[in-house]
Amino acid sequence: MQKPTVTKVLSAVFMVVIAFTALFPLAWMAIAGFKGRDEVLRSPFQFFPDVWRWQNYVEIAQDEAFSKAMVVTFAGAAIFTVCSLLVNSMAAYAFARLDFVGKQFWWVYCIMPMFIPMMAILLTSFVVVVELGMLNTMAVLIIPGVASSFQMFFLRQFYLNYPLAVEEAALVDGASRWKIYTTIFLPQSKAPFVVVGIASFLAYWNSYVWPVLTITDPDLMQIMQLLGTFRSDRGNDWGMLMAGSTLAALPTIVLVLIFQRYIVNGVRIAGMK
Repeated sequence: MQKPTVTKVLSAVFMVVIAFTALFPLAWMAIAGFKGRDEVLRSPFQFFPDVWRWQNYVEIAQDEAFSKAMVVTFAGAAIFTVCSLLVNSMAAYAFARLDFVGKQFWWVYCIMPMFIPMMAILLTSFVVVVELGMLNTMAVLIIPGVASSFQMFFLRQFYLNYPLAVEEAALVDGASRWKIYTTIFLPQSKAPFVVVGIASFLAYWNSYVWPVLTITDPDLMQIMQLLGTFRSDRGNDWGMLMAGSTLAALPTIVLVLIFQRYIVNGVRIAGMK
């Protein structure tokens, strides 16, 4: 009886350490949002502020540029997520279930970008969107990143696990490939779609380098891009920056908390092959 007890205690301690390590930076950021201009980087380190400055959060929430950036970024992330799910799931279904000429070649071609760092193709990608006249448009933030080799691979693994007999029965009944995809595969894809959807949303929401390169219009400025200008625009007001960062992190935190059960289930199902 002693061994299982010791194991449970060690497991509990390990989980507490992991949780503390993961949550401490978020807690510090939220608390730092209540600090004054010079308190955040004070030495020696001080976790709590001398005076709680609630006006930091009030002021940043009422800032028109910040509010507009949050709305524009959220709208762009939602559109990007829907497009990513549609494009990558169709590609994954084709590679998992269809036979066509050059299938192996095109599969290698599609997943190859997964092994190429983004920075290695950043300049060439920028030249392409400049030549296409896409700068300062929502399209330049959405279209280049819609097709994802990782998401194709992830969804393909899920579709490979689906029983072949169901698809064959539908084909015998006269269903087209498109109907099979929309009426059989899509309704069964909730779990992996949540994983892929959240990954797409987070990738768009947290993007910084690409918006800085391609967006100069204040009406299209993204939230991370806006936060990057805080140091210069607000005179190194670190407390205000931490307040803005906390508010910017809330949508993604809430999203993950709501769908955490589906995330775990989706990863488990997709990895069964």
